[in-house]
Amino acid sequence: MDSVIRERRWFWVTLTLSSVTIVGFVFAIWELIEAHFFRDADYLTLHYLYITRGIGTALLLAGWAAWFVMRERRDTEEQLRRSREHYRGLLEFAPGAVAVYDSNLSVREWNVAAEHLYGFDKMSTVGGTLPTVPESKRDELRHLMQEVAAGRAAPDLETERFTSAGVAVPVQLNLSVIRDDTGRPSFLEVTYDIRERVRLRQTLLSVEKLTTMGQMASGTAHHLNTPLATMLMRIRTARNSANFREDLNELENSVRFCQHFVRRLLDFSRRPESRKQPEPVGAAIQSVISFLRPQFLAKRTNVVAEVDSLNGTHVLADRNELEALLLILLSNALDAIVSDGEIRVSGSRHDESVHIAVADTGPGIPEANLARIFEPFFTTKPVGIGTGLGLAIANNIVHEHGGAIRVQSAVGRGTTMTVELPILRQTAAAGGTA
Repeated sequence: MDSVIRERRWFWVTLTLSSVTIVGFVFAIWELIEAHFFRDADYLTLHYLYITRGIGTALLLAGWAAWFVMRERRDTEEQLRRSREHYRGLLEFAPGAVAVYDSNLSVREWNVAAEHLYGFDKMSTVGGTLPTVPESKRDELRHLMQEVAAGRAAPDLETERFTSAGVAVPVQLNLSVIRDDTGRPSFLEVTYDIRERVRLRQTLLSVEKLTTMGQMASGTAHHLNTPLATMLMRIRTARNSANFREDLNELENSVRFCQHFVRRLLDFSRRPESRKQPEPVGAAIQSVISFLRPQFLAKRTNVVAEVDSLNGTHVLADRNELEALLLILLSNALDAIVSDGEIRVSGSRHDESVHIAVADTGPGIPEANLARIFEPFFTTKPVGIGTGLGLAIANNIVHEHGGAIRVQSAVGRGTTMTVELPILRQTAAAGGTA
C-alpha cells in the first residue's frame, strides 16, 4: 500500500513539473517571437496574440498530459498483465491444491493440482459452491473462516476433503484471508495430500506398539499367571467341596478378567482408521495406565494419577494416536526408573488448553541431550531396548493436533514431560475438523 501511494505521488509530481516546464518553454519562445516579429503591433493584434498563446498552450498541455497519462496507463496495464501472468503461473503450477472462495464458499480460483487431487475440473467448479466440503462440514469451515478473518493464526490443520467420487482424502490445510479494496474478504485455501504421511505415521505407530508389546511379554505373563493359578486352585478345591456355586462364580470372574485383558491387547494391536473426533482426556489417560498395569506391577512401580480435574474435558483427536502418545510417555518414564520408583501423571485445565504432565523419579536427562530427544532414532537406552522413534512420534502427534510438548529434566532428580493440547470448542463438537 505504501509503495502504491509513493508511485501516485511521484506520478503527480512528474506531471506537474513537466507541465510547468512546457508552459515556461512556450512562454519563452512566444516572447522571442513577439519581440522579433510583433514589436510594433497595435493593442488589438497583441490581444489576439495573447489569446492565441493561451489557447495554444492549453492545447499543448492537454495533449502532453493525455499522452503522459496514456503512457503511464499502458505501463501500468502491462505491469498488471505481467503480474497476473506471474500470479496465474504460481497458481497453476503450485504443488498444493489451491482454491480461492468468498464468504459464501463460491469458488473464484481452482488450479491444476486441485483438479488432479479432487477430480473436479476448473470450468465446472469456478463460480459454483466449493465441492470438496460436504454440507455436514461447512459450518465447521465457516467457523475456521471467521477465526482467520478475525486475524487469528491458523496453523497447518489435518482434515479431510472429498473427491468427485465421494472418497475422503486426508489433507493438510492452510487457510489465509485476502481482502479487496472495499475490505471484503476472500479466502485462499491450500491443501496437500497427506495419505502417504498418514500411512507412514500409522506404520511408525505400529512399530512402536509392537516394540512396547514385546517388552510387555514378561509383565503380561506375570499378570495373567496370578488369576490362572487362582483358577487352578479353585478347580482343585471344587472337587472336594459341596459349594459349587461360589467356586464357579469365582472361576467366572477370573476368566472374565483374563478375557478382558486379552481383549485390551487385541484392541491395542489393531490399526483402526485414523479419524479425529471428540475424545475424553481423563478416560484416555486411565485407559493407558490400565493397559500398562502389568509392567507397573512387574517393576513394582508406584503410579499416581491426578487427573480428576480433566473429567468432562474433551480434545479433538484421533483415539489411536492419543493413546499412542500417552503410551510413549508412560513407557519412557517406566524405562527410566528403577524398581520401586514412582511415576506421577497429573492433568490441569487452562483457558484454551489442557496440560498433561508425566513425571518420573529416574536419573534425568543430561543437558547436552535435551535438544536431541525428539530427533528420530536418537536414544539413550541400551542397544535392543526401544527404537529411538518414541518421542519423535509423540512430538509429531502433538503438533499435528495443534499442541506443544516440552521437557524439564535434571540429572539425578527425574524428568517431566508436559503435553499441551487445545480444548475442544463447543462449536466443533458436532464432529470432525474443518
